[in-house]
Amino acid sequence: MEKVFREPVHNYIHVDNQTIYDLINTAEFQRLRRIKQLGTSSYTFHGAEHSRFSHCLGVYHIAKTITDAFSMKYPLEWNPDENLVTQCAALLHDVGHGAYSHTFEGLFNTDHEAVTREIITSPNTEINAVLRRISADFPERVASVISHKYPNPQVVQLISSQIDADRMDYLLRDSYYSGVVYGQFDIARILHVITPVTDGIAFKFSGLHAVEDYIVSRYQMYMQVYFHPASRSMEVLLKNLLARAKVLYPEHIEYFTMTSPCLVPFFEFNNTLQDYLRLDDGVMNTYFQTWMTCDDAILSDLASAYINRHLLKSVRFTKNTAHLLDKLRTLVAENGFDPAYYTGVHDNFDLPYDFYRPNSDKPRTQIEILQKDGTLTELSELSPLVASLTGTIHGNSRFYFPKIMLENEEFMSFIKNDEI
Repeated sequence: MEKVFREPVHNYIHVDNQTIYDLINTAEFQRLRRIKQLGTSSYTFHGAEHSRFSHCLGVYHIAKTITDAFSMKYPLEWNPDENLVTQCAALLHDVGHGAYSHTFEGLFNTDHEAVTREIITSPNTEINAVLRRISADFPERVASVISHKYPNPQVVQLISSQIDADRMDYLLRDSYYSGVVYGQFDIARILHVITPVTDGIAFKFSGLHAVEDYIVSRYQMYMQVYFHPASRSMEVLLKNLLARAKVLYPEHIEYFTMTSPCLVPFFEFNNTLQDYLRLDDGVMNTYFQTWMTCDDAILSDLASAYINRHLLKSVRFTKNTAHLLDKLRTLVAENGFDPAYYTGVHDNFDLPYDFYRPNSDKPRTQIEILQKDGTLTELSELSPLVASLTGTIHGNSRFYFPKIMLENEEFMSFIKNDEI
């Protein structure tokens, strides 16, 4: 059998394995059509309406391209028996993402990676039923790739490393739908020079500049798209909106049971996997629109601000100026706004690239370049450009507040050039 998915990033995605096609048709995977890949970024880049469904298909496509090439070109270094588990892990790596997942997780103590593993291993899901047709232990094998516990580091690194199928797809896809060029890189060249080695994957020296370009593209996407202040403003609004609903729930159980029933298990912190899977972006947005007419002035105002994109404004701050935030919150309160719901701090920092540091909390697998003599050299040792980004953290912290505060002279006396 062969099914073909037409799409703008990879053009054609071919599915010629029944297991992969059956996984795509499960309820849990189809739900990803209703989860935006970039969350609130579509309020800044209006074209960024693409879903996690399309991203997961793209990651599968890249993983299949690589494993097919490995099977043909590297019979001694790569075991073709690893193809299916790699491709399944690629397809399912984000299946546990929830509605506005990163914001939601912080408030309701959910973890999309843990949910992904549960969806794969739970006997109550359609995905698990499909995977069990391969073997009884196959769901656990796929889940172990995602948890980085799979015994073959080649498979793990193809799905999760500093240059993997996941990152390659989301950079190209998010760049395309955002309408920017920052995330573009020569994926054809990278796929040509990627090679399996004993302890993982590496890239031939002839593709050094393509890998270098990928690192720079990733850095630029984070700085220009993922960390955009307007998108972060919407995240702060969303967080404060849900926080307000969470506070109101104990005294207004009947209201929330009527207007937002799928959130009730989360307000009560007794949610199941099925409760989690009932939520998607559309369900949440419908609830927000209902809350716009709530008797609680703060909840209705925040819901209206979110639905109608009434952004909070923001300024950058540093550790040296963070002590001024309490004064700014006081001024916001004096102007009639509860600072608990009309201000917020949002931190966005990224490490564009780093070499392996075994003593760090979360050591990264470094990018290895395969020299002509067969030796491996860490990327930053060969690229001065990458060396300049290695180990350096980029980003900023921003304080968000109501737009009307821009008219407050005392408030603005603390701000100069978008920073306090």
